[in-house]
Amino acid sequence: MKSLVTGGAGFIGSHLVEELLARGDDVTVLDDLSTGSVSNLAAVRDHPRFQLVVGTILDPTVVHGVVSGCDRVFHLAAAVGVKLIIDDPLASLRTNIHGTENVLMVCEETGATLLLASTSEIYGKNEADRLHEDSDRVLGSTLKSRWSYASAKGIDEAFAHAYWSQFGLAVSIVRLFNTVGPRQKGRYGMVVPNLVGQALRGDPLTVFGTGEQTRCFSSVHDIVPALIGVIDNDATRGQALNLGGAHEISILDLARAIIRVTGSSSEIQLVPYDTAYGDGYEDMRRRVPDNTRAHDLVGFAPRTSIDEIVRGVAESLQSTVDRSDWTMQQARPHASTTVIV
Repeated sequence: MKSLVTGGAGFIGSHLVEELLARGDDVTVLDDLSTGSVSNLAAVRDHPRFQLVVGTILDPTVVHGVVSGCDRVFHLAAAVGVKLIIDDPLASLRTNIHGTENVLMVCEETGATLLLASTSEIYGKNEADRLHEDSDRVLGSTLKSRWSYASAKGIDEAFAHAYWSQFGLAVSIVRLFNTVGPRQKGRYGMVVPNLVGQALRGDPLTVFGTGEQTRCFSSVHDIVPALIGVIDNDATRGQALNLGGAHEISILDLARAIIRVTGSSSEIQLVPYDTAYGDGYEDMRRRVPDNTRAHDLVGFAPRTSIDEIVRGVAESLQSTVDRSDWTMQQARPHASTTVIV
């Protein structure tokens, strides 16, 4: 089996590459290294069935070259992280829309099977008890970068579904909810590595807003096998499947767990959103996935606990040479904070 992983030098992609090679695939990675890193692929760089192509999904010629001859394509390349999306919204839109259409077109031409990695962001501000794949999307203004990103990923999904319904492209969609694990960086606004990095430094853990907002964090080690299970299952074609953690936790309780697991003496500070991201940022109070469809079709059942996730992230951060990636640079100094004891 020949597999291509776009964005394969990234956090999730690099773990997927390792798993595919372990299963016997020939694996090619296409990555522009804008947020990914060659160091993420250190364990496989010399593998005889591995190839890294440095290039962009925005170049149709490059995409055609790497997709040709592949049996399946895992499309993970995208703008990632709230901080990056806010700082460079135009590049994010181009990557997520034009790049994805390039991949879809070439897969349709070559007959490759495609997995499109989407995001829980597409649900927007819907705070339903459990978000299932047919839940309504509740989005804010398109003039706010967060919701333009959600709109772009929604367009990606609509493109994919149209290629399936009109051309018979074998494409499946997964919506990832807060995937976390080793090699993830805090600099792009990913909450767990950002808070873990602060705890390891002994800095205050900066929790944005009230800290009462809740999320379900999933381990990359639970997610990667599910990605392979989805792309290999014909029953998933033309569908979207949620892949998220099973345990709902507030960000404030997450920060407390991080301090406990790392043995940090850090305090917790509540920081207004506009201090962290600039004026006009919006967040959602709750985001909990309904994983029933993924469980029924591919047996997805997340098992990794929050404590295990935190330990894995901490060990990964401590092993990195460049520690500037540990935490996110905030938009402005802390103009107003509340200390949580």
